[in-house]
Amino acid sequence: MDALLDPLRQALAGISRTDLIWWLALAIQLVAIPGTLFPVLPGLALLPVGAGLWCWAVGWSAGWPALALAVLILLLGWGADALGLVLGAARLKASRWAYIGAGLGLVVGLLGLLPALPVGGPLLGALLGPLAGAALGELVAELGAGRTRGFETLRRSLVVGLAVVSGMLVSRLAQVILAVIGVLGFVVLSVWGPG
Repeated sequence: MDALLDPLRQALAGISRTDLIWWLALAIQLVAIPGTLFPVLPGLALLPVGAGLWCWAVGWSAGWPALALAVLILLLGWGADALGLVLGAARLKASRWAYIGAGLGLVVGLLGLLPALPVGGPLLGALLGPLAGAALGELVAELGAGRTRGFETLRRSLVVGLAVVSGMLVSRLAQVILAVIGVLGFVVLSVWGPG
């Protein structure tokens, strides 16, 4: 066993503790990129975790710019999430049941039968689940309010479902871009920043 671990010990002997922590912080931050696409993974919240670890390793005076950028990007991501969800369906005056349905549809889409598909299961579930959930939620709200107009009610429900999903997609795209900016910003600020 020692013969297997000796090359690893020798390789790690030349790396400082700070370098190891930097690589660990970068790895944590890199997980934020796919985390913005897959709701089962933490997304932008990992940026401050990685930057906080770096800040702890090098001290506040050298690490605060990376941490401040990570927190700013997290806040911008939350704003993009809220805007993407609200603006898409708010223009159509969607009911709160459409939002509730989209949330439940996301959970069912991710954990239901779609992840068993051999290709694209979780991604397909993350798209189709909220669409179906928002459409069903809006349909329930329309029928509950006594607005039964037949095909028109069904059409409106589907349009609201599409609006909710398109808002989610725009939000996801914004969060992926923010995650990439956050990781690149961390590299720049931690390598060439103060200290």
